[in-house]
Amino acid sequence: MDPDSVDRLRTFGETDPHFDADGRVPHGSSDDRELLDFSANTNPRVPTGSARVFSSAFAAARSYPADDYLPFRTTAAEFVGCDPVQVVPTAGGLEAIRMAIQTTVRADESVLVPAPSFGEYAREVRLQGAEPEFVDHGEILDSDPASHAMAIVCNPNNPTGQSYDAEALRAFADRCREHGTTLLVDEAFLGFTEEPSLAGREGVVVARSLTKLFGLPGVRMGYAVASGESLDRLTTARRAWSMSEPAAALGEHCYRQDDFVAETRDRVERERERMRDRLSARFEVFPSDAPFLLFEVADVSVDELLSTARERGIALRDARSFRGLDGHVRVAVRTESQNDRLLAALDV
Repeated sequence: MDPDSVDRLRTFGETDPHFDADGRVPHGSSDDRELLDFSANTNPRVPTGSARVFSSAFAAARSYPADDYLPFRTTAAEFVGCDPVQVVPTAGGLEAIRMAIQTTVRADESVLVPAPSFGEYAREVRLQGAEPEFVDHGEILDSDPASHAMAIVCNPNNPTGQSYDAEALRAFADRCREHGTTLLVDEAFLGFTEEPSLAGREGVVVARSLTKLFGLPGVRMGYAVASGESLDRLTTARRAWSMSEPAAALGEHCYRQDDFVAETRDRVERERERMRDRLSARFEVFPSDAPFLLFEVADVSVDELLSTARERGIALRDARSFRGLDGHVRVAVRTESQNDRLLAALDV
C-alpha cells in the first residue's frame, strides 16, 4: 500500500465516527471474561472432538503445512458446492475479503458497498486508494454495477440479519459479470441458513469463515472461492502456508459435522424467533435470518442500555458504529439459558 493511501485512511479515521483514528472498525466481542458476551456473533458451542483434533495437530505444527491444503479444500468445496481447485485457504474470512479487494480494485476506482453493513469493506477499499459508494443494503441488488470495479454484498447482512432472495442475487451477479464488475459476496453467516452459496459462480468471489458457525474465532479459519481470472489473481496473491496446520485440520473436521450444523441451525432459528418476540415488547426489532438480532432503542439511550446490561453481567454490541444507525443495539443468539439471562437483563 502506498503512503498516500495510509495518510488518506488515517485522515478518514480522524473525521468519521464509524472508524477510530487509525481507520480501524469497531467490532463485537468483549475482553471481560466476567461478562456473558452477546456482542460477538459466534456459535456458543463447538463440534464434538474439536479440542482433540486441535491437540493432535500440534505434532504436525512442528513442520510447515502442505501448501495445497487438499483435505481442507475438498471438505470446504463439498460444503459450499464448488470444485476444490476454486477454494483459496486464508487465515479467516477477513483475509479472504482483503485479498479479493486488493487483487481487484485499483486507486481512484469505485466500489459499491452496502450500508449499514460490515465496516471493514469500506476500510479495505480505502486502503487501495479507491472510494466506496455506499448503497442501502436493501437496494444494492437494484444498483447499476457498470461504472464500478467491484460490488460487495453481505449475505445475510451484518448487522441487520436479512438474507437476499437467491434468484435476485444470482441475477445481480450476472449483471455484474456482463459489465466486467467483480461481485464479492461475504457469506460469513450463510452457514446458519439453508440458503445456497454463490461459490463457484463465474464473476463472483465468495468469502467464507468457519469461525462464526463453529464457534472458534481465535483459530482463524477461512477461504475465498473464485473462478477464472479472479481465481488466478487470488492464487497468485495468497501467501505460502496461508493457514496453519491446526486450523486446516480443525476446519476439515468441522465441515464433516453434519449433525452439529443441523442442530445449530434449528436452535438458532427457534431461539431467534423467541427472542425477537420478547424483545419486540420493548424495542423495534429487525427481522433476521442470522444468528443475531438488531433492534432500535427508544425508551432509553443506547449508553444507558449498554451500561445497565453490563451491570447485570451482559455485554451488548453498540451498533452505532455502523453507518446509518444512531440508536441501535445488536445481540447474538446464544443458548436458551443464556438468552433467558439476556432477556431478563433487558427487562423483557
